Amino acid sequence: MCRVLAYIGPELPLENLLLKPANSLINQTLDPERHPQLQLAGWGFGAWSEHFLDPDKPFVYHRPMAAFYDDNVTKIVPHLRANTMLAHVRAGDVNEQAVLADENCHPFAFKKTQWLVAQNGDLPNWKLLQRELLQHCKDEYLEQMSGTTDTEFLYVLLLSLLEGDSDEEIQRVFERLVGLIVEAMKKLDLVALFKLKLAMVSPRRIIGVNIGAGHDGNVHPDGDWRELRKAEPGTDDFALGMLLEPMYMLLGRDFHDRGTYEFEDCSEEEATSAIFASEPLTEGTDDWLELKYGEIVFLEKHGENITKTVNQLQA
Repeated sequence: MCRVLAYIGPELPLENLLLKPANSLINQTLDPERHPQLQLAGWGFGAWSEHFLDPDKPFVYHRPMAAFYDDNVTKIVPHLRANTMLAHVRAGDVNEQAVLADENCHPFAFKKTQWLVAQNGDLPNWKLLQRELLQHCKDEYLEQMSGTTDTEFLYVLLLSLLEGDSDEEIQRVFERLVGLIVEAMKKLDLVALFKLKLAMVSPRRIIGVNIGAGHDGNVHPDGDWRELRKAEPGTDDFALGMLLEPMYMLLGRDFHDRGTYEFEDCSEEEATSAIFASEPLTEGTDDWLELKYGEIVFLEKHGENITKTVNQLQA
């Protein structure tokens, strides 16, 4: 499964997020802590900075190769700063159906929207599910789809359903999105486990989502993800464990250049920065907050401080 990293906070060198930490996103390409699959199918990031010529538009970079093979990493990243960032490394099975191309690398960024999207999830049979789901997609987003991934199609569907950008509207859209997918699966007799472990990012905002459905299409399956993950990879129990496992958040202030993802200790109300990630990025995990399965988090920078709201998705 892929890996996601999002950041909002004060301007800082992008290499402090992507390169320097021991468990950086680049290093996760070879050594993801919580997933057995290497992330070799591409990588990318999108970033906003007040130092860009147009601070309202993201700088977006993709390359369809393992991040540690990309000779542009050390040439581009050390020259950039960001106050908002979404990055992703892509896992992919090596077979005749795998398409390694810029168009399939996250994060996805369309015209006519402020939102970037990346996920470490999976929607099986998504091409067949389009029989039911295309009716909900708007042409202005469908015509921008250029790749062959489930995530880009979900991005099209998500943007098509989105009418506003308030927290309440975004939560309703994700709830409807999950409902439409389950309904389409049942109608087409294609019920299967699917995962939406997704980050949606715009300037100074991160929306984190951890939802999906189990093998029987139940959006609220039972199970202890830690126990289920002890099963053999490739089994139904292992897949269910991956669905139910949490995503993670870290809030703090004064992100330090120590070669680790560390903040100065402070109360949540005093936090000036936030990280949202697929897995904890420090050896000690006590400071990391879990986004449990079935939850959505809204992180936003207001002035100097970060606000955090976690809700249960009513899917």
